Amino acid sequence: MDLALRPGRADDAAECGRICFEAFSEIARQHGFPSDAPASAEAAAGMAESLLNHPGFYSVVAELDGRIVGSNFLDERSPVVGVGPVTVDPAAQNGGVGRRLMEDVMRRAAERGVPGIRLLQSGYHSRSFALYAALGFEFRETVACLQGRPIGGTVPGYEVRPATDADVAACNEVCRKVHGADRGGELADALKTGTARVTEHGGRITGYATDLSFFAHAVGETTEDIRALIAAAPAFGGPGILVPASNSALLQWCLRNGLKVGQLMSLMTIGLYNEPAGAYLPSILY
Repeated sequence: MDLALRPGRADDAAECGRICFEAFSEIARQHGFPSDAPASAEAAAGMAESLLNHPGFYSVVAELDGRIVGSNFLDERSPVVGVGPVTVDPAAQNGGVGRRLMEDVMRRAAERGVPGIRLLQSGYHSRSFALYAALGFEFRETVACLQGRPIGGTVPGYEVRPATDADVAACNEVCRKVHGADRGGELADALKTGTARVTEHGGRITGYATDLSFFAHAVGETTEDIRALIAAAPAFGGPGILVPASNSALLQWCLRNGLKVGQLMSLMTIGLYNEPAGAYLPSILY
């Protein structure tokens, strides 16, 4: 197998998107689950294009005899980096391509001296779980992907409003309190797109969300902060929000309010990881 790895380019978007769509759709179909991929190959290509063109993402493409057979990305917008999406053409799977793509982004992280790497993987996909565990990732948390109609309403004592640039320092401080590191790069992007929200309690910011969606994260000092952000969301983007199963109070509240579990996922890490000192919703990247 003449497999070569190279940096991703903008003109790889269409083929990387096709592979992403087909790979996720096929593995989900085999296990009887809805796909995590965008709704079409064209939509997946649009996602790939945005990642390939974003200066905060590292990308690597795998070619077999000159033909693209897979890709991987590393979210480098914040001190702790997130892996994915890693995808391999169904016709080239089980041949070591995924391992090579993972080893490449892990090498990149080591060269940059990042304190930690994180990812989420679908709980039904035992092969990817085994690969990540073999590469040194540790299981940390089961996460439920929830989708449904907006809940609406408010949480008494907690005000939710759009975030502004003036909120960045307070939001990053909340994240550092909960996780031990901030995610300021992702927050900056969310402020540009207008999706970031904060929750205030007792006259100060006690939580924030970059959005309420599959690719967004939220952090709060307490479960009430996250409840307030979820309750205020007009919709839940993509496959839905990701709720740690260990936060039984939050998970049960979501279920009582009509949200449904689409699948369970595993949060896995290498390097820096603190047991969260608060409440949170991870993104699909971590």
